[in-house]
Amino acid sequence: MDLWTFLTATLIAHVGFAIAVTGHATLTDRDLGPWPYLTLAFGLAGVAGYFFYDESI
Repeated sequence: MDLWTFLTATLIAHVGFAIAVTGHATLTDRDLGPWPYLTLAFGLAGVAGYFFYDESI
């Protein structure tokens, strides 16, 4: 796989993840916080942070 194909696929995946996080938060009335932006920046780590973040800790 060449570099441009990899970068394009990664960008598309991260945008898709950010849309999924935003959609889930909207459907469940959760606060988005910084998670869509972190998801765009860090991909899977942002998705994991959104779903597993616990404010009580």
